[in-house]
Amino acid sequence: MQTDLRGRDLIGDLDFSKEEVETILDVAWDLKMKRAMGEEHAYLRDKVLAMLFFFSSTRTRGSFEAGMAQLGGHAAFIESRTTQISHGDTEKELGEIFGRYFDGIAIRHVDWGIGNRYLNLVAEASRVPVLNMQDEIYHPHQCLADIMTIIEKKGRDLRRKKMVVSWAYASSYLKPISVPQSLILQMPRFGLDVVLAHPPEFKLMPEIMDQAQEQARKFHTGFEVVDDMEEACKDADIIYAKSWGPLLTTQDPVEGKKIQDQYQDWIADDAKMALGKDDVIYMHPLPADREIEVANSVIDGRHSVVFDQAENRLHAQKAVMALTMR
Repeated sequence: MQTDLRGRDLIGDLDFSKEEVETILDVAWDLKMKRAMGEEHAYLRDKVLAMLFFFSSTRTRGSFEAGMAQLGGHAAFIESRTTQISHGDTEKELGEIFGRYFDGIAIRHVDWGIGNRYLNLVAEASRVPVLNMQDEIYHPHQCLADIMTIIEKKGRDLRRKKMVVSWAYASSYLKPISVPQSLILQMPRFGLDVVLAHPPEFKLMPEIMDQAQEQARKFHTGFEVVDDMEEACKDADIIYAKSWGPLLTTQDPVEGKKIQDQYQDWIADDAKMALGKDDVIYMHPLPADREIEVANSVIDGRHSVVFDQAENRLHAQKAVMALTMR
């Protein structure tokens, strides 16, 4: 167990080593048990977390607020458009001042080419940990909940288990690419053979792909890229299918929507799930476009673990906060 996480930022998935991630998971399971048993675990009594949102949220806001309360502290919700951040407060000013007001700063900022840089500049100026609630490159806390859920469902020995990270069609806005990027970085470290599936226009960042391949080599796991969802799903143990925008092809929402609409058959339906193993699990970070991105029979069916996955956001984030903010 690694015990030196106090004061550490979590912005990118590789900021913490595999051993440090395992520590987070061990603490998360302990906190989950304490929550189930009604045992007090106020490890952050009188601590306050600033939660700064540039992008709307349901699960992220709810789980961080509830988590801080359960840890004995308080979370302050701050919406960027209703503060002086929208009128000139800089990243340096925010890091310096919020670093003195608060015991941790959590930020969600997914604007393309802006969000990750913003988080890092705040972190440079802050004397307290900066936690990434999602930017345009990474979604580390979602990924921690995901690996926690996979281990609960498939056991700690994940070697030779096949995980499909697949694009899926959605009729709504062009969603960030941070979830699939975090998944392909983190999952090889735990022994999973990852198959990334997407249409040609929906590639991920080249530097992230290089890092994912490096992690796969380091941990002796498979990493493959295909452009056929059905081919990817064959013999899968885990199917994680969600939409993301063609942001490396175009940032124009109109052009992006035209590209996206060409692939409406990329849906997580019963036929795709039937290609996986009998005990295959379906994962999605939510919200999902029902009957467009995923069939109701899948998201509400026997293979779905999406609600356990959503719950684990709470426990994984509490572990990160307890370890970094204490």
